[in-house]
Amino acid sequence: MSEDFTVLYFASASSYTGRDSDSFSAPVALSDLFSLLESKYPGIGASVLESCLVTLNLDYVDVADADAATHMLKAGDRK
Repeated sequence: MSEDFTVLYFASASSYTGRDSDSFSAPVALSDLFSLLESKYPGIGASVLESCLVTLNLDYVDVADADAATHMLKAGDRK
């Protein structure tokens, strides 16, 4: 079984990355997701992530929320 989680890109995120999805090694704290994406795609934070919505397994989540630091993205999760 894979130890990755998948980030799905839509609209401006897909245009910016040139991809529909990426897989990253799990676990990662939800609060670290944007910095992980920024390290792979420099400039995506200001260009895309500041105004995007994030879902975790089809539920909207707030990456800036205090609980995001303790919520871990697990293998098989889809963002």
